[in-house]
Amino acid sequence: MSFLNDIINFKPFNKQEEVDKEIAIECIKKHTNILSRENKIVHMTSSSWIVNKERTKVLLAYHKIYDSWAWTGGHCDGDSNLLRVALREAKEETSIVNVRPIVDTIFSLENLCVSGHMKNGEYVSSHMHINVTFLLEADENDKLHIKIDENKGVKWFLLGDALTVPTEKWMVDNIYSKLNKKLELFLKNVLEV
Repeated sequence: MSFLNDIINFKPFNKQEEVDKEIAIECIKKHTNILSRENKIVHMTSSSWIVNKERTKVLLAYHKIYDSWAWTGGHCDGDSNLLRVALREAKEETSIVNVRPIVDTIFSLENLCVSGHMKNGEYVSSHMHINVTFLLEADENDKLHIKIDENKGVKWFLLGDALTVPTEKWMVDNIYSKLNKKLELFLKNVLEV
């Protein structure tokens, strides 16, 4: 399981990542079906913080279930290549074509609680996502399209606006602000990933 090694080798940025890394490793070791939604308690997801070439904007999608602007990402559905999952989801949710990893290692790690909700007419019970985030670069001139079953909009925002337009306060305070800070330090060559 190379994705487990990637998580083991991940260097936490703060206490949240440190604690979440411990829990992620424990869950991955205990659950054989961690890459599948068949595990109704906890499973792996992969997300992206997609920035433009100038590193001044981030690409967000308006997520229907969460009723908020959010990063792109999704379930692994059996794929153990977490970077491939992040790239696939970024393309599916936004229609961007020219997207690439800035680094091919995990940029961020977070365990996320998902509240119970309806999806495709079925109830999905509350559960946890062990999520890894990759730092991607995309061409902001690519034509954007919504993924009708998942989002209502796709748009580039200034990095600071990525902390004001989402309505999920916890995500802004604990994840998106962290991603912007990590990006800033990475660009200053202070943060090694």
